[in-house]
Amino acid sequence: MPAFEFEGRIYNNPVELALDKIGGKWKMPLLWRLKDGVWRYGELRKSFEKNDARITHQMLTKQLKELVADGYIHRKVYAVVPPKVEYSLTEKGERVIPVILALRDYGLALMEEAGLE
Repeated sequence: MPAFEFEGRIYNNPVELALDKIGGKWKMPLLWRLKDGVWRYGELRKSFEKNDARITHQMLTKQLKELVADGYIHRKVYAVVPPKVEYSLTEKGERVIPVILALRDYGLALMEEAGLE
């Protein structure tokens, strides 16, 4: 497949494009959490801390903004004090969950091969 341009960037194949959109340390874990429904910012942050994952406020905010901009998640703001913001998957975000599930299954298979549980 020849290289192609998408949103001003050159990609060599569709896998590069997909990884650019949902790859990295935090995007797939965020999408995975949101598969269970609506989450508030603080709930997301605490869910990472509970699992010993150290995500900074700046990084979480950046990743959420990118996922919103790319159409994977919806951000709903309520006009209340203190501010209330909720995040949920869009239809596009829901379509990526089977991909993440396949990666999880592959990871589980690798763990099993290595004798890990």
